[in-house]
Amino acid sequence: MKTKLVMVMCAFFICHMTYAQRKVEVVEPVQSNISASNEKVIKRKVAIGRFSNETQYAKGIFYDKENDPMGKQALDILSAKLAASGKFLLLERSDLATLLEEAKKGDNSLATVGADYMIIGSITEFGRKNTGKSGVFSTTKTQTVEAAVVIRLVDVSTGLIIYSDEAKGTADLTTKTTMGVGGRADYDATLSDKAISEAIGQLVENIINKCTDKPWRTYFLSYDNEAVLIGGGASQGVDVGATFNIKTKGKSVKNPQTGLMIELPGKTIGTVKVISTGGDTPETEYSFVEVSPSTTIDTEKLGEYFIEEMK
Repeated sequence: MKTKLVMVMCAFFICHMTYAQRKVEVVEPVQSNISASNEKVIKRKVAIGRFSNETQYAKGIFYDKENDPMGKQALDILSAKLAASGKFLLLERSDLATLLEEAKKGDNSLATVGADYMIIGSITEFGRKNTGKSGVFSTTKTQTVEAAVVIRLVDVSTGLIIYSDEAKGTADLTTKTTMGVGGRADYDATLSDKAISEAIGQLVENIINKCTDKPWRTYFLSYDNEAVLIGGGASQGVDVGATFNIKTKGKSVKNPQTGLMIELPGKTIGTVKVISTGGDTPETEYSFVEVSPSTTIDTEKLGEYFIEEMK
């Protein structure tokens, strides 16, 4: 009887040796459809103002709010995803003081550029839990990390929040052992990265849509018999042959309900066509344009006109 029992146990053990390997299940970040469209978009200037960790995770006695690793990690993930879309000029803000100091050491002047939009974000939830199941011959253990991220998109010209939303991400890792044989998983720090990345990935496409809802604008730099120049060039997506509207600035009125100044819609008076572009950096780029023949411009009041993307 004992011999038969031993033989059965050995047979069971051999049958399950093939399946007694470590099993890992990770929820991959949601892939945004941000690169699926080939539509030409004039790049907006975007700065990430801050990304903070508002949870109690990793906040011990030596916690330094200015050097929170999880907040900086979230900022880097968001920057990478926005850069991958190819639709923004990302401006450095978190390490701007360091850049200015370094430029000063090298006797260089760092020209800072104003942003069209600023992103402010925070990690509002973060947690890790372990769950498991134990059977007669097998044991399963699952590590789960959950993270929630909140993002606000601010229009710099008005200070108004034009988009605010929250997203949650999860990442799992599962290990299984059979009759004591199989994978073992201790603390896995990469799950934190994946959970935060998934949450941010869900918000990126909405950020892109909100930033590109408002038509891109620029202004005349020079207007004389030699040449007509407008601001903006190749790095912002201004191509040779592109056509833009010329508009007069609308009247500014105060809204008694909100107390904010509102610029009324301007009037389209003509178009410009890009002949060539120049400049080395976003802040020094310009474009040579030709103005439609029937357009009349008061060169003494160039500040009353602007160039706007056609929608």
